[in-house]
Amino acid sequence: MKSTTRGTLVAVVTGVAAAMGAGAVTPAVAAEKVPVPVPLDGVGRALNLQTPKIAGELPVPMPGGPEGPRYVEGRMLPDRAVPRLPVDAGLPGAGLRTPLPNLLGHGFDHLGADAPAADLTTLTPGLAVDAPLGAPNPDHYGLPDLKLPQAAVLGPLLKTVPGANVGMAEGE
Repeated sequence: MKSTTRGTLVAVVTGVAAAMGAGAVTPAVAAEKVPVPVPLDGVGRALNLQTPKIAGELPVPMPGGPEGPRYVEGRMLPDRAVPRLPVDAGLPGAGLRTPLPNLLGHGFDHLGADAPAADLTTLTPGLAVDAPLGAPNPDHYGLPDLKLPQAAVLGPLLKTVPGANVGMAEGE
């Protein structure tokens, strides 16, 4: 085989391998949780002992679309002057598995704690304001009625259900 043919064949095979590898990789933006491992293998090898295995998960906040204003009959301004913005994310998760020496025999037992990442739904604070003028009144020749101005702060909202598991078992 000539060297130009081999070079072309190598370039084609490399391009196909890169295209297949790029198709298998998912973008980081699509991930909902980012794993965070804690590498302790070097400490275990250096001290010749079993080390705990620790890992965590960090959620990626995803902003949603704001709630639009609601027009209510009898009001000049919409119900939500400053809309609340939803943000979906989660509470961070953690996993811990540590060896315990078995006093009655050989090997190790382990103690494990797992707190999976929990979904978290939030809404930012908002503002609802109403003008001191009411709807047009036909009894007053179409002029609006006067009323007291109204203002309300819509409080933030947090919803989540966290959980955790703690247990002991045989094995590493």
